[in-house]
Amino acid sequence: MLHRASLLWSPSPAFMQSSRMRDYMRWLGSQGHPAFGDYASLYDWSVRDIDGFWQSIVRYFDVRFHQPAVSVRTSPESGMIGTRWFPGGTLSYAEHVFRNRTSDRPAIVFGSEDGRIREMGWEELEHKVACVATWLRRCGIESGDRVASLLPNTPEAVIAFLAANSLGAVWSSCSPDFGQAGIVDRFAQIEPKVIFLPDAYRYNGKTHVRMEVWKEVLASLPSLRQTVVVSQDADAAVPADMTRWEDIMNTESGPPIFEPVPFDHPIWILYSSGTTGKPKAITHSTGGCLIEHLKALVLHQDVRPGDRYFWYSTTGWMMWNYALGSLLARATLVLYDGAPAHPDMKALWSFAQEAGIHHFGSGAAFYISCMKAGLAFGPEALPLLRTVGSTGSPLPAEAFRWIYDSVKRDVWLVSISGGTDVCSAFVGGCPLLPVHAGEIQCRLLGCDLESFDETGQQVRDSVGEMVIRQPMPSMPIRFWNDTGDERYRASYFESIPGVWRHGDWIEITDEGSIVISGRSDATLNRDGVRIGTSEVYGVVESLPEVADSLVVCIERKDGSFHMPLFVVMRESFELDDPLKERIKRELRARCSPRHVPDAIHSVSEVPYTISGKKMETPVKKILMGIEPSRAASLDTMRNPHSLAEYMRFAAAQ
Repeated sequence: MLHRASLLWSPSPAFMQSSRMRDYMRWLGSQGHPAFGDYASLYDWSVRDIDGFWQSIVRYFDVRFHQPAVSVRTSPESGMIGTRWFPGGTLSYAEHVFRNRTSDRPAIVFGSEDGRIREMGWEELEHKVACVATWLRRCGIESGDRVASLLPNTPEAVIAFLAANSLGAVWSSCSPDFGQAGIVDRFAQIEPKVIFLPDAYRYNGKTHVRMEVWKEVLASLPSLRQTVVVSQDADAAVPADMTRWEDIMNTESGPPIFEPVPFDHPIWILYSSGTTGKPKAITHSTGGCLIEHLKALVLHQDVRPGDRYFWYSTTGWMMWNYALGSLLARATLVLYDGAPAHPDMKALWSFAQEAGIHHFGSGAAFYISCMKAGLAFGPEALPLLRTVGSTGSPLPAEAFRWIYDSVKRDVWLVSISGGTDVCSAFVGGCPLLPVHAGEIQCRLLGCDLESFDETGQQVRDSVGEMVIRQPMPSMPIRFWNDTGDERYRASYFESIPGVWRHGDWIEITDEGSIVISGRSDATLNRDGVRIGTSEVYGVVESLPEVADSLVVCIERKDGSFHMPLFVVMRESFELDDPLKERIKRELRARCSPRHVPDAIHSVSEVPYTISGKKMETPVKKILMGIEPSRAASLDTMRNPHSLAEYMRFAAAQ
């Protein structure tokens, strides 16, 4: 990096002093630890004394063990797979959610496309969780059994999760817009005994009836004992072999009973995107997610009791699970079910204002769309908003500036990057540090993250491979049905022995901030120089004529490279030679000559996964002659028809 990006925000002395991060540092001092004068020294200690750090997190947050742990961790003879955290200790995630319940603020605030906002108090949430848990117990569900869900992002999904978790059952969720094959590819691996599903869901102003699809799904899951239907219409008919949610709510029950489980007992099973092959069933631990989410949300996002925490997500994205952690922080969880741009791009922002949201989060693509739409808000439009969170893909510097210029001047932009793999972030925010355009503030505490060059050497101020050098409690305990951890090992540990390779290109600046350049398996290579795709997108998509873009670099048999750029034009514009030259000129001037593509093509769509990620690697494989069925799992795509255009390009080469 030739120079530091522009400064956009700095925390005030009062903001820093009142933050939970500073409180944690003061608490460490009271426990006999050396005084940490800044975040850098605190971070260095957290990865130098990894056991001491995680022990301090357990103590600072008063994590309640039913049976005490015999140690902080036990490690295998080699590698990270098999690390056991707090062995011997037993606890309950759901119990920690409810142990700080209060009557003076809601547990959940829920909004949807119909414009209504409703609140659910802690007493109502506790009662409904107890009803579902009692019903599950009567159905014979025990600790370790799997409970699946196809519910949209509604309170019922949260209730069902907490009920299953209170029994020690293992949760797994897909959003209702998944295709039949995508659902079966996931759930058939884990053999659920109960499934919760809606008869229909609403999105973008339309009602999507799903019962016929569900019949095919259920027929492919012979392990199921019970199916629960949450209906949009309380009076709608439900098949006789299914159970109505409303009937479960009439179950007689007392307060919830929390079954303590071992620290490494599975809490939920998440899935890789499945862009190639069947998705991996990534299994996380109860205790690992509990302490990781407390650390990430309370210390790194400064979520406080009474705050209203919102992250726009589907129930099939790990950010849904991550946002649940706000309940651990004694905050109010805010949910929204529907399209983010219906009836217009201001929909979520209007919801944030009406719901009194303090922490607003979404994918980077949402903010880029708002920026391109020219959205701007007055200085008093969002008076309670304290943080804006972004993840999913790199947020370009222009979007950083748009948030400060057009959303709110005095707001803390918390850009984070992590993954389904750890159900959290590796890098993210710190309330003690400034925000610079295009940069993530810091590496998170306890995450020994480095940037390696091709020789495995640590690098600074240049792009390298992101690696994790020590285990984290929220790393997967296993992949479900992965004999000998073969898929687990192949996913993270084969490329660079001894460290976790995540598959991102990153730059760690001398100041300790982070720049994510994109996925390393989609990285562009020009004359041996690695280029992140986000750099190209940041320039190309800033042009008013361009709505979207995708770039790949194809390795040819003769050792040469070909880098085509595909652009989606905005309505009333076309890709002509003058625009092509302007794109090349802008890339050359704002990035480097190496960023200039070899060819520019107009396409109608960029292919995306259901979770909203550009499918660069599958397109790259198709252009290299690989059949689409082998290059991508079509059922996990938002727009599988879009691949046809790229097949035509491949055939014409």
